[in-house]
Amino acid sequence: MSAIIGRELELSLLQKTLKSDQAEFIAVYGRRRVGKTYLLTTFFHNKGAYFEFSGINDADLKTQLKSFCSILARTFDMQITKMPKDWLDALDLLLQQINLLAKDQKIILFFDELPWIATPKSNFLSALDNLWNRYLSRMPHVILVVCGSAASWMLDNIISNTGGLYGRLTRKLHLLPFTLQETKQLLASRNIELDHKQIIELYMTMGGIPKYLAQIEPGKSVTQTISEQFFTRVGYLAGEFHKLYASLFKNYEKHIKIVRVLAKSHSGFTRDELLDKAGIGTGGTASKILRELEESGFILHFGCYNSKKALAKYRLIDQYSLFYLKWIEPHERQLFATDQANYWLQQINSNAWQSWCGYAFENICLLHLDKIQDALGLRGIHVTAHTWYLKGDHNKTGAQIDLLLDRADNCMNLCEIKFYNQVFEITKPYAEELNAKKEIFRMGTNSKKSLFTTIISTYGIQDNARARESVQSQVTIEALF
Repeated sequence: MSAIIGRELELSLLQKTLKSDQAEFIAVYGRRRVGKTYLLTTFFHNKGAYFEFSGINDADLKTQLKSFCSILARTFDMQITKMPKDWLDALDLLLQQINLLAKDQKIILFFDELPWIATPKSNFLSALDNLWNRYLSRMPHVILVVCGSAASWMLDNIISNTGGLYGRLTRKLHLLPFTLQETKQLLASRNIELDHKQIIELYMTMGGIPKYLAQIEPGKSVTQTISEQFFTRVGYLAGEFHKLYASLFKNYEKHIKIVRVLAKSHSGFTRDELLDKAGIGTGGTASKILRELEESGFILHFGCYNSKKALAKYRLIDQYSLFYLKWIEPHERQLFATDQANYWLQQINSNAWQSWCGYAFENICLLHLDKIQDALGLRGIHVTAHTWYLKGDHNKTGAQIDLLLDRADNCMNLCEIKFYNQVFEITKPYAEELNAKKEIFRMGTNSKKSLFTTIISTYGIQDNARARESVQSQVTIEALF
């Protein structure tokens, strides 16, 4: 088995599960292609008696049961003379084999793609409830693992289940995309050498999704990789968008409406603005869609400092979705109907690409707030992150702050985020803008806290008198790794 890259927190949780002296029931969820199955199968390999069954998408009950019995027979070297008529009978066959195994070893039971197994009429969950509550929960050497990509389904039916499985989970694990640091580790393990800026540019297009990153070939530039994977008919990521949403959400068309609207705004929209632009009525359905997108890591609900909850904004932070909706979907037919070998080379030299990179980099910073806080020496200090904006009119000047770190030590960092190809120079007009923005914020919020202007940039800021007068701290991309 290959080594597991990164995942330190997840590995720590799995180690505790393995060393536990009680029966363990763990639910693992996370978006498609994030590496759930790989993590679990690699970790539990050779850790004891191991049984794994993965559901089949859109298969009927008979097909699922046949597949289950086939895997059961191979795993335990047994003969099944009569096919079970339902999941109660099928799981009873599994229990019989568990009872034959030595009790001085761990027994790992892994049910993958659970939403495909536990279809509405399958009665699988009631059978699993019976198996766990009556038998497995009393076996301290058993670890039951259930896994699924549909985060909302896992939350509703397993993690927040109010039926027989209520309160039965001993642990839950939400597997997130790789951080920049883990992305770098994965690339290095495959002998791919890229500098930090290039890794960030890749991250802007495909995020920290291990399966996507695995398509990158050694010796190819970021430009070549993006061009081949996104802009050719055989590119792995060219046709991924609809498959991704269809695999995660029921009636996914409304989810796509939401992300399409958010992809058009750099600052995001409030809930009312977003639903209005997407043409989706307010109410329970809308709330469910937004919760599902947020739980799956596609959108972020980011609060506005010192404002009502209704003014908090949603942002699209899934890098792949952002990239696809901006650079592929509007030109998809043209791109794949004709030879467009030079298309991406033309785009990366455009002002539109440079502007979009700034927005994408803001989102990456929001996903790595812990690294930014560490770089600013704020470890151990309680910090809450916000955005802030003030609309201007004929009586006052408006302003917007990309990222505001509100600290428990009576200070705030007003962060400006800049993605540049070189060291960033603080010009006289920009220094005046920074100082003016700080005063607008102070007056607009009546804040009595100490305010520090912070620049988060690619390579740092040029040391000059204007920088020293207007900027109190800075963070470079090195800190994000």
